[in-house]
Amino acid sequence: MPLPKSLRLLLPLALLLVACAARAGNGYPLVLVHGFTGWGRDELLGFKYWGGFEDLQATLERAGHRTLTGVAGPLSSNWDRACELYAHLKGGTVDYGQAHAAAHGHARFGRTFPGLYPDWGETDGRGRLRKIHLIGHSQGGQTARVLVALLEQGSREERAATPATELSPLFRGGKSWAHSVTTLASPHDGTSIAANGTRLPDLARGVLLGLAALTGADPDELPYDFKLEQWGLRREPGESFGAYLARVERSPIWQSRDISGWDLSPDGAQALNRRFLAQPEVYYFSWATSATVPLGPAGHQVPRPTLLPQLWLAALFIGAYTRDEPGHVRIDPSWWENDGLVNTRSMAGPTLGSPDRIAPGDGPPRRGTWNYRGVLAGWDHMDIIGIGTTRDVGGWYRSLARALADLPP
Repeated sequence: MPLPKSLRLLLPLALLLVACAARAGNGYPLVLVHGFTGWGRDELLGFKYWGGFEDLQATLERAGHRTLTGVAGPLSSNWDRACELYAHLKGGTVDYGQAHAAAHGHARFGRTFPGLYPDWGETDGRGRLRKIHLIGHSQGGQTARVLVALLEQGSREERAATPATELSPLFRGGKSWAHSVTTLASPHDGTSIAANGTRLPDLARGVLLGLAALTGADPDELPYDFKLEQWGLRREPGESFGAYLARVERSPIWQSRDISGWDLSPDGAQALNRRFLAQPEVYYFSWATSATVPLGPAGHQVPRPTLLPQLWLAALFIGAYTRDEPGHVRIDPSWWENDGLVNTRSMAGPTLGSPDRIAPGDGPPRRGTWNYRGVLAGWDHMDIIGIGTTRDVGGWYRSLARALADLPP
């Protein structure tokens, strides 16, 4: 039976509206999550973690993508960082959890934030849940995974240890507030440079002093905050950065398992992977970077000439390091390729101790699975966030943002 003329006239308009709705995507904000030794937008004299002398948040905003830059402790564990990132976005006082704080011997509560996105998790005018896309660089990828798992599953230990009226909403679970997680050069299986955690304080010192030189800052007056109040390591008024850094380096926190040094080690990453799994309704994407090539009969990996000079020693160490000791993750030559700080094989997604599925390729993305987008050959650990590079990183991030915006809501 033919359609009435009035319906035939309306049909093209209806199809156009459906097509526009399909292209409209989801409209969720992007949240950038920094890694080890990272910093906020008001630190380091305005030199941006995301972009360096180029502001990637501003670049994405100009392209029409609402973007927020999250802040968390640059040396803290991924649990502590996830709690801080939650409070930084939603607003309120950081609650590290009663059970967690008691187990690790630090304060339960931290800083109070007004909230970058207080409406996060609420419904909009159309009844849709306000979600986010998390984009994590380096350790920030681990942090994003922990945050999403806590939002979705909560914490059984915290629910058992804390009266319901005092329990942080983060530990209750049932919050499908993240639409996707994208990790860039993230040590899902840890990094060889942290296999012996005592190397990390030296690495942090080298990175931060290198940044001071890059920005032209006086190293003693570097405007930088380790955000370790839960450990009693607040920077005192008038305290030079050098004295503050020395105090952090001498602290017993480096013997704790509630610190970045443990989570970034292969053994610690394995424990993290067993506990925080990919959530079935969330899209996961991963990108790897590589800035070394094999050399000599042993096949040790050495830096490409374009590798940032501050990363050469770390790249050479990772490119030849092996370990085969009982009770520890075995590190063999497959771990040698790296980007100056992280082993390339660690970046596709969690494999050590994890049941998560990794699907290489650039096909249609699937939820609950790591959609591994491959290796950016010749890109070092800082290239991918726009520091010390001549690449068009802004264009790369605009493409990433468009792909995330096109995911079905």
